[in-house]
Amino acid sequence: MKKNLFEMGADFGEEWSSDNKTKGTKAPSSACRETLPPEKHQLHFAKEKRRGKVVTIVKPFCLEKGALQSLLKTVKKKLGTGGTSKENWLEFQGDIPELLRKHLEAMGYRFKK
Repeated sequence: MKKNLFEMGADFGEEWSSDNKTKGTKAPSSACRETLPPEKHQLHFAKEKRRGKVVTIVKPFCLEKGALQSLLKTVKKKLGTGGTSKENWLEFQGDIPELLRKHLEAMGYRFKK
């Protein structure tokens, strides 16, 4: 049997392997380790331009995925706009930080000053 050319004389030990096809699993990078009640949140806004249109981002939410989805659905209905949830933030279509702040503060969420 032929020896692999890349392993000729190489001693990889137990931690190393010549096969680079196996990938390690990454732990999700989230700033929140536990869920918080609305009054403990310190949210802030960010704006991005995507394909010439403005997207308003509110982050970081320390909620479970289901709770974040229900919050998104409620706010989208109140504002009459589209949006999505990613990792621990919400994205809304349009430049609407004032309306978002008003509705989220009415629900008990707090913002950084």
